[in-house]
Amino acid sequence: MISVIIPHLNQADALEACLRSLDAQTLSRDLFEIIVVDNGSTVPPIDVIADHSGVRLEHEALPGPGPARNTGAACARGDILAFVDADCRAHPDWLTAIREAFQQARAATILGGEVRIRPAAEGRFTAIEAYESVFGFRNRLYVTKHGYSVTANLAVRRADFARIGPFPGIQFAEDMQWGQMAIRAGCEFRYIAGMIVFHPARRSLRELYAKWDRQIAHYYRNTAQAARGWQLRWFATALLVLVSPAVGAITVLTSGRLHGISARLKAIAVLCAVRSHRTTRMLALLRREGTVVWNR
Repeated sequence: MISVIIPHLNQADALEACLRSLDAQTLSRDLFEIIVVDNGSTVPPIDVIADHSGVRLEHEALPGPGPARNTGAACARGDILAFVDADCRAHPDWLTAIREAFQQARAATILGGEVRIRPAAEGRFTAIEAYESVFGFRNRLYVTKHGYSVTANLAVRRADFARIGPFPGIQFAEDMQWGQMAIRAGCEFRYIAGMIVFHPARRSLRELYAKWDRQIAHYYRNTAQAARGWQLRWFATALLVLVSPAVGAITVLTSGRLHGISARLKAIAVLCAVRSHRTTRMLALLRREGTVVWNR
């Protein structure tokens, strides 16, 4: 059996769409269970879950998707834990792909799948959607080169999860941190192209900036300052980020995820804005300006 675990916080409409996509799975319903873990919503999604048979609702008071996922794992009955976010929609073959991959995978293998941007208007990308289609969830790169998978599309055997340990709390970049824990425990990550979920893009540049503020703060607090001479490397990295759109534009122009020059130009414009913001934020932290605010 596969246990599907979904952390939830104030996203009732998105959760409804997520559960509908799980109702439409090609895998037989008796081969998987669904656990929604509410993380302190103003209104718990009781009514949403009532419309979908066989879905269990659990609660986790400690803020953060990592603790919510840990609660789901602790009460799961399946041999395999499959993690997806409440605002994602699973491809109909998502669970089938996970089950078939684990039938062939050796022990201590963790699966990461494809995460695609779902446009608000079918067939037409906004500038933010075009940018995130290329740069938002590069999970093949994360899995094959960096040794972790985004937790929006991650599957692990329950025995391996118990051996690795739980996801870290909100003050960490949970996917990267847990990936490092998994590698140290002797596990390896495998990318599964047919294991697909669809994720909405951020709605504005402000939301994109908030995402990068959080990621930069995680790295600043948990990694950068641990090395000698980190200030010089931090400054050099900030400058490289500023000029990196020259290379990023080539990635946009050659990406198979976009079609048409209009979408590519919009993606490049957002790319330049985001990289400029990242540089500004990195230099501000180097000057000890601003505060680190963990986003639930």
